[in-house]
Amino acid sequence: MKAENKSILKKAFTATLPIMAGYLVLGVGFGIILKSKGYGVLWAFAMSTVIYAGSMQYLAIDLICGGAGLLTTALTTLMVNARHLFYGISMVEKYKNAGKAKPYLIYALSDETYSLVCVDMDMEKGERNKFCLFVTALDQFYWVLGCVLGSLLGAVITFNTEGMDFALTALFVTVFVEQWLSTRDHAAAIVGVGASVICLVLFGSGSFLIPSMVAITLALTLMRKRQEAVQ
Repeated sequence: MKAENKSILKKAFTATLPIMAGYLVLGVGFGIILKSKGYGVLWAFAMSTVIYAGSMQYLAIDLICGGAGLLTTALTTLMVNARHLFYGISMVEKYKNAGKAKPYLIYALSDETYSLVCVDMDMEKGERNKFCLFVTALDQFYWVLGCVLGSLLGAVITFNTEGMDFALTALFVTVFVEQWLSTRDHAAAIVGVGASVICLVLFGSGSFLIPSMVAITLALTLMRKRQEAVQ
């Protein structure tokens, strides 16, 4: 590997250390729960590689065990992961010149990966594309590794797994706090929390996700246009 690529990989690895900690814990939890339902390490590897969606994978366990149909599974997946539609739209410009890596970057854009690649970086365009690719690949590697390790541990360790899926919520809180502490402008965070709370009250816990994402996107778009006009 070229010295330049090694340097970028090192930066990506350093940036993803908090995500590694969270993904390994979450992945292990998923693997253990999946194993407790009778699905082994190959299932854990396949689901973490192909689905690669923390909250949806946890939910997929119940869908599989409950015998859910394809239509139900598809609609549930759309509802749970609809936020990625908005992530993708916001990354169209930044991934425009990503070349052959573009399909993978789009496919593997998780919440935590998005939190790292969406910010402006002091890099040349080519370096930035490599950094995004390394971050994306490392994050998925952590997740797959955690899920596989969890499945293997679940085969030899048996205990009550109730409450383990709360680790996913804990990771989201950690990412939010990290983003809050790393910037002095908290407008976007306040908009996100405010819109989510309002939509939760108006639409209920089962239907607030998509309206809140639409509200957040519109609010941030208007804020950006206002900033550009001022500049």
